[in-house]
Amino acid sequence: MIGCDCAVCRSSDPRDKRLRSSVYIETPETAFIVDTGTDFRTQALRENIRRVDAVVFTHSHTDHIMGFDDLRRFSWQRGSMPVYASAKTMADLERVFMFAFKATPNPFPYYLKPEPHLISGPFRLGETIITPLPVPHGEAEVNGYMFSRVERNLIAYLSDCSAVPDEIAQKILGVECLIIDALREKPHPTHMSVAQALEVATRVQPKETYFIHIAHELAQAFEQNLPPHTHLAYDGLKLRFQ
Repeated sequence: MIGCDCAVCRSSDPRDKRLRSSVYIETPETAFIVDTGTDFRTQALRENIRRVDAVVFTHSHTDHIMGFDDLRRFSWQRGSMPVYASAKTMADLERVFMFAFKATPNPFPYYLKPEPHLISGPFRLGETIITPLPVPHGEAEVNGYMFSRVERNLIAYLSDCSAVPDEIAQKILGVECLIIDALREKPHPTHMSVAQALEVATRVQPKETYFIHIAHELAQAFEQNLPPHTHLAYDGLKLRFQ
């Protein structure tokens, strides 16, 4: 937190140094990013990301889209950049980044050339099936996603939500890994608290649960208070599925 001297902001534990929430997914066929937050360039450099074949957006809040133009490096390598988003999110992207979407034809080879794909149901990137999971984020509706391969529901990713409706919980029931918004212990109008996220995990019964979108009220050491197989995610965390 800018200008804050709390214990977490002054912590020497590198896991307490958090940038905006995003995930990079690499499979044998393809590699893609979920959201391009304000810190996308810093994250890509830190993790030495060399390949992005597509980008999938959860919603259009600034902390999830403002690194969009830094996709130009990967767009140039491919010739264009497939962009997957709901109709509302795509409309916001087209408005905010009009210089990229409306440049037809784009005369500059190094500029970002987005290739829009509207999400209306499950879709594939390589052999990964991506199922949208609409959830409330305060008064907004945003997309979480389930990532499945070879009849295995591997990950349910719910980065920003204030509730998880029963029909969504049933859809991801028994998922191998639940990655879910857990901002802090105190309730918040647009994000889940730790108690709410734990309640969702009880309904979903994943093998492992990771909390993300964590505010500076929670230190990494808070993980010791969580149930077994429940973790605080941290920047640079890598999960592998065999």
